Amino acid sequence: MFHTVLPPEPPAIVEPLLAENLPAIAASDRQLHFPKQQANAENSQQKPVNLRHQSAPDESSVVQTPPTISTPETFSAEFSPLNIAQTSAVLLGEPLSIGYSQQQPQVSQDTNNVSQQKQTKQQIVQKIQNSKNQSQKKSQLLVQQLVQSKQNHHTTQNSQTSQLAAQPIKIKFNLANQQPTNTQSTTTNNQTATIEFKTRNLTSQTPQPAPAPNTPETRRVIEVIADNQEYDEQRRVVTAVGNVVVRFDGAVVDADRIQVSLDNLIAVGEGNVALTRGDQVIRGQRFTYNFVQDNGEMIAGRGEIFLPTADQDFAFLPTDATAGGVPARPPSDRIRSNQPLTGVSSPGEVNFGFGSRTNASNVPKPEQGGQVRRVRFEAARIDFYPRGWQASDVTLTNDPFSPPELQLRADKVTLTRESPLQDRVRTRNQRLVFDRRVSVPIPKNEQVIDRRERDATPGLVAFGFDGDQRGGVFIERKLEPINSENFRFSLTPQFFAQKTVEDGFSNVPSLFGLKTSLDGTLSPRTTVEGSGTLTSFDLSDVEDNLKASLRLRQQIGDIRYPHNLTLEYSYRDRLYNGSLGYQTVQSTFGGLIISPIIPLGKTGLNLSYQAGAQYITANTDREDLLETIRDNNRVSLGRLQASAALNGGLLLWQGKPLPPTATEGLRYTPNPVVPYLRAFGGLTGTTSYYTNGDNQSTLIGTIGLEGQIGHFSRSFFDYTNFNIRYSQGLDSGESPFLFDRAVDTRTLTAGITQQIYGPFTVGIQASVNLDTGENTSTDYFLQYNRRTYGITLRYNPELELGGISFRISDFNWTGGTNPFSEVKPVVGGVSE
Repeated sequence: MFHTVLPPEPPAIVEPLLAENLPAIAASDRQLHFPKQQANAENSQQKPVNLRHQSAPDESSVVQTPPTISTPETFSAEFSPLNIAQTSAVLLGEPLSIGYSQQQPQVSQDTNNVSQQKQTKQQIVQKIQNSKNQSQKKSQLLVQQLVQSKQNHHTTQNSQTSQLAAQPIKIKFNLANQQPTNTQSTTTNNQTATIEFKTRNLTSQTPQPAPAPNTPETRRVIEVIADNQEYDEQRRVVTAVGNVVVRFDGAVVDADRIQVSLDNLIAVGEGNVALTRGDQVIRGQRFTYNFVQDNGEMIAGRGEIFLPTADQDFAFLPTDATAGGVPARPPSDRIRSNQPLTGVSSPGEVNFGFGSRTNASNVPKPEQGGQVRRVRFEAARIDFYPRGWQASDVTLTNDPFSPPELQLRADKVTLTRESPLQDRVRTRNQRLVFDRRVSVPIPKNEQVIDRRERDATPGLVAFGFDGDQRGGVFIERKLEPINSENFRFSLTPQFFAQKTVEDGFSNVPSLFGLKTSLDGTLSPRTTVEGSGTLTSFDLSDVEDNLKASLRLRQQIGDIRYPHNLTLEYSYRDRLYNGSLGYQTVQSTFGGLIISPIIPLGKTGLNLSYQAGAQYITANTDREDLLETIRDNNRVSLGRLQASAALNGGLLLWQGKPLPPTATEGLRYTPNPVVPYLRAFGGLTGTTSYYTNGDNQSTLIGTIGLEGQIGHFSRSFFDYTNFNIRYSQGLDSGESPFLFDRAVDTRTLTAGITQQIYGPFTVGIQASVNLDTGENTSTDYFLQYNRRTYGITLRYNPELELGGISFRISDFNWTGGTNPFSEVKPVVGGVSE
């Protein structure tokens, strides 16, 4: 689980020199006071260090003969051991570790003085030994092997660098949260990691087998392969140059040049840097990674993120399941980035909207929710931590093409993992940018990324319209007091704004409402769903203001094509029955079994059926079923019902889509438009029996034609979608209830959508009862369509619906993508 507080900043690229190098530091400080001695020091610096002949000094050599003083060398910022002024007292090291005089100590005749001097010598040596740099211990084995390799190669005496040995060289180190078991060893079982340095010619000639995952000493392996590798003895830095590939923990880092400091095991990559792990790709100008602390940073980063697996792919933890060698050998990003952008498609989208809504359970609701799984990003700087990351000057887009149509920008983004399926994202100065021109601020600066299915409700509040029970426009805010992996319970308080303006505050409780929702998973095949709505807190009329339902669903039969058994109880359910309008069912209790869609061989026909038994209380217009003296027109009866449907279609013609490019097939749509013409038909039969002896049976046949022409690529009239359907029914008997009475047995339904200009389309969809001439439903809509997003305005006077909805498309693609901006950066004086 991520910490709610960000991890500390990564350590400096090189640790400060400790007391082991104190004589040299003290001597360097003396050069500031005795400049005449610098000439000799510079001459002595020309001699290379031969680590083969070095041995641990004894007490006398430490006290009486300090090493030869050399002029400090100027290093790059990443590997500079000290970042302070030369006259600073910090050069003296720790307070207890002091410098010594170059003069021989005078031997006193006094026995007490001699013993005191010996005791002082022992204390100084002990303090020096106790302050040795731990990182130098970790890399001592590598240094010895590197020096030994120099004997096998021809080098000059004045060379400061040497070619690495032909055999792979390894360095072992402890993990950041591990400690050695004793002072004599820096490794423990199942607690060590190893860096292997290999040249590419060695790898191609004698490939090394992957280490066994269960081997304690090679539990975590970092493999470095390059055309050339050099070791600088003075700086203790390994430099790999030429098509460098670093593999560790299932990740691959590509770069033109990588340097690894052996003092603190920090690697710095430069030039065409790319980090690939799983489905994630991050590219940048410069990448720094600490193998011990498992953190790093990327400068001028950009890349691609696959959100469903981002938390696992970026979890560079020693306890990660992918640790333990590099047997998978993931591919280099050079192959992917050099491929052209192809295979662009949109497998899904996110939909959300505002506006009026209906409480009728049989009226299709606008699509809500979804997910965008793959995004591209650019950031000035990205800091990675074992349990999260933080980025500055961030731009995200779902568009695979550049420049992107839709961008989400923020000054800072921080991601913290809260559970295996939830991440919390905090942003600063976040806004949406449409077509690089229109910027819309986002008021919400914190969001939980939930990989479970859930509603999409952006913003602090949502707006709706209900002219029946809520008095018009209302405002609501969704809260989730329970949001676990298996259960989710929400409360949505509502405020009826339009009703407040029109009626005032004469009855304050009636101005507020509440909506609740419950979703739970009892087992892999058993779920529970519940909902409740209270349209007024005025409890004097709670019977007409309360609505509730509870359903238990169980899958039975074949796992691939299961039947769904539902046990339900509902109170005041609302249904829409065509010409009879909205009807309220006071209460329902019973069960229903629904079949899957069953293909009938290769005929192109599909079969489905359902059956149920319920006890229902609902309105009726049958006087013979009502009491003479009554408060309402409701009657309670049992109902047995069965229904079956058979449908299919025939493709008459199909054209070819345009290529999925930004200027052709994907100019205004997330997927290329495929022109087609299709005929379809269906047959539905339903029979119902009621406990009062009534029955109702219907058989309705439907035929229709649908299609689309054009490619929606040109600016004018390049897309037309149409459909027409005729239904004719035969009926027998009549239901005693109004909500399920068959009244629209002969209907005509037709619709058309037409591109007017660019991304704008208009459309209408209507249904008419041919027996009465009454419109049962008419939809008017205006759409603004882009590849990455869309906006739809809708109005339906018969259903009393209206609102605005938004679409954000999800994309898949293969190959490399271009930077967001067409401006090419200049790095090191060279335009990339």
